[in-house]
Amino acid sequence: MRHVRRRTVRRATRLAAVGGLLLGGVMVTQAAMASEPPATTTVPGGAAQSVASTGADLVKRLGTARTAGSWVDAEGRPVVAVTDEDSAAAVRAAGAEAKVVGHSLNELKSAAAALRSAPRVAGTAWVMDYKSNQVVVRGDSTVSASDWGRMTDVASGIGSFVRMERTEGTFTTRLNGAQPILSTGGRCSAGFNVTNGSNDFILTAGHCGPTGSSWFADNQGAQQVGETVNSTFPGSDFSLVQYAGGKAGAGADIVAIGDGNGVRITGVGDAAVGQRVFRSGSTTGLRDGEVTGLDATVNYPEGTVSGLIETNVCAESGDSGGPMFSEGVALGVTSGGSGDCTTGGTTFFQPVTKALAQLGVQLIVAAPSDAAGNGASPAPSEGAPQPSSSPTQAAVAPGSVTPGSTTPVTGGTGAVSLVARLTDPRNIGPGLLVIAGSLVALVATRYIRAEQDRKAYQRHYSATWG
Repeated sequence: MRHVRRRTVRRATRLAAVGGLLLGGVMVTQAAMASEPPATTTVPGGAAQSVASTGADLVKRLGTARTAGSWVDAEGRPVVAVTDEDSAAAVRAAGAEAKVVGHSLNELKSAAAALRSAPRVAGTAWVMDYKSNQVVVRGDSTVSASDWGRMTDVASGIGSFVRMERTEGTFTTRLNGAQPILSTGGRCSAGFNVTNGSNDFILTAGHCGPTGSSWFADNQGAQQVGETVNSTFPGSDFSLVQYAGGKAGAGADIVAIGDGNGVRITGVGDAAVGQRVFRSGSTTGLRDGEVTGLDATVNYPEGTVSGLIETNVCAESGDSGGPMFSEGVALGVTSGGSGDCTTGGTTFFQPVTKALAQLGVQLIVAAPSDAAGNGASPAPSEGAPQPSSSPTQAAVAPGSVTPGSTTPVTGGTGAVSLVARLTDPRNIGPGLLVIAGSLVALVATRYIRAEQDRKAYQRHYSATWG
């Protein structure tokens, strides 16, 4: 079998406190940094956002019979695939790059529909690859030779623009994510905080648990987080966990990234092919990569999920449900994938925009004063928190994109504040150093045991991850 790795994903710096924090009852994620974020935001301005949406707007205006998708190239320019020279001229006149291809988006969608109508084969996935103008079908290590042969026959009947690939590992859903929440069904992670105007919720993966699942912040079941009130899986992969107290509390717009800092979530948008994105999880920390495809379909062992975002961001067991974002814009929650962060792999995400629309909730975003104070684009302030209108935030060179504007993680419980102070070397005085010296043996023992437990847990879940 052949493993395809599209790009090298930088190894994240592991921080001492990878995992989750409860800030005043608010579930946020904490992870290691893939790259140190700047002290102030580098969110592109209005002109950049306009360029980012050019490709999608052109596809919509010219129609799916004359176009075949769009993406952002390495320099941050929008590129639109078109089927004729007249359409190419219209694209260039609008300031975008044009690529003439042989198959329209309608044909690519018809091919995907034909694959969905064929007998289901667990361990397969397909996505429309706009750059190659093909539908790529992948089969993992669990797909037998006979099943792969039948899928190949189906693909051959569709046309030569359907490409078949075998990949290492297995396509599986993932539990244990960036912010641990526990139930009798296992561990999962919080994605983003959302609201319906009356109550606040955690948006996470649907495969984490069915409606009625109770979630806790500890494995003793003493600190109740909330209960799943709406869950969709398979088909899609999202769910709502309603906070036990009804409200998320202060700091609900912040995704913690460790070292006492967080990223303010300023809006929600749709991912663009070629966009640089960031994903957080408790197993592998903060990782970055690129969106490689949209409207992907994955045949998990538990069922088929469609409409996913495909990326080459690495992930491992324990990263499911965690948030994907770029420049402070929420894009997706981790669904599943294959591979790992040693050899690379493919990870799929449930689009946040689709989940919000179907659930009838809004993302909790930074208040105008908070966003403006950190250099970010302010969010609307009337009524319930509303997402800002920034479709992709991808109209800059991918290498210059950051997770978003950083801000100190303030407020919350005294325990959180204490942890932040004790893990900051600048705050350690002579007295604390003396005390720390007397506790070295105890701390070392507890750390070694925790590491042993963590590694044992990873080994257990990596057996099913592949």
